[in-house]
Amino acid sequence: MLLRNITYGTATIFYRITGLGDPVLLLHGFGEDGEVWNKQVDLLKTHFTLIIPDLPGSGKSGMTEDMSIEGMAEVVKAIILAEQHNCSPLNDTKIALIGHSMGGYISLALAEKYPHLLNRLGLFHSSAFADSEEKKTARLKSIDFIKKNGSYEFLKTSIPGLFFRGQDGSKPSDPEMDALIEKGKNFSPEALIRYYQAMIARPDRTAVLKNFPHPILFILGEHDMAVPVAQGLKQSYMPDLSYIHLLRNSAHMGMWEETGKANAAMLEFLQGQPV
Repeated sequence: MLLRNITYGTATIFYRITGLGDPVLLLHGFGEDGEVWNKQVDLLKTHFTLIIPDLPGSGKSGMTEDMSIEGMAEVVKAIILAEQHNCSPLNDTKIALIGHSMGGYISLALAEKYPHLLNRLGLFHSSAFADSEEKKTARLKSIDFIKKNGSYEFLKTSIPGLFFRGQDGSKPSDPEMDALIEKGKNFSPEALIRYYQAMIARPDRTAVLKNFPHPILFILGEHDMAVPVAQGLKQSYMPDLSYIHLLRNSAHMGMWEETGKANAAMLEFLQGQPV
């Protein structure tokens, strides 16, 4: 695995590259870093060149001046162009882009402005709809909690709710989930607050789904409270060509909760015939 970085403004943006084949860029979500995709890497790297950034303010990447969804999409574009300039396996090949949760919002923003860079788009527990007023209110309450209690205390209370609790309602227990919570100590309150502000401000991007000229992947979790199935299904019928997969024993973290099925869905999508 190659470890690389670019300078964007005053920030250093870190990313990993591994594998051989057509390029696939994977974007993590809120409260995560690029390592959230570790369970996908071993399979996908035998077929594709994977580019896996830490988004600004996450992992080893510094915060940028513009932490909006659109601003972070510009950072992703800069990574793509840097790799093209480096004469890496990207060259002038279009890229497949898959984003989890907030990473999906950023993927849509990039697809809206720079569709010529992409040949596939994937939303993994994500949505093209803008926040409802109820969702905005919930995010504002989260911002208040972070200001009062800090990043770690917030993620410690919120991350377990992203996992399926089981039919008996029992609390999930997983060493990897606990490790994700522990990473909360590495997030600054400012970064999490800026993410929430960015998500609140993002517009509806369902037009991207309707106009994007290539296949779009939707991976839904049957027990996902952040992106409910009904919302996911409603948007999945907008593109000309959709790949739709429902993970029946997952909430919002299907890449860990049902790794085998999630990996198979991603591989099927990425190996599909180009349009």
